[in-house]
Amino acid sequence: MEQQDKIAVENVNHPGKSRPVDRAMYDAMKKAYLKVLPGKSPGLTLAEISARLSRELPQDLYPGGARAGWWAKTVQLDLEAKGLVRREKTSPVRLFRA
Repeated sequence: MEQQDKIAVENVNHPGKSRPVDRAMYDAMKKAYLKVLPGKSPGLTLAEISARLSRELPQDLYPGGARAGWWAKTVQLDLEAKGLVRREKTSPVRLFRA
């Protein structure tokens, strides 16, 4: 796979580090993630996000939701690291757009 097909993602739990992932998979999940997240607190739980994401993901990249869990977590941590998503300090965790 050529480098242009990759995008560097960050992890809020490991500041200053990044790793390359498939751009098409990332972009599709990011678009869906930002679409389902509310713009204000209290946000949605991870289970609520997962249920809503399944309806938004393109079937050619995520047939039947395959691999969506790993990609959802990767995109979540990247968006948090970039300040686009915030988490409530609740149990369970709730996320919303920053």
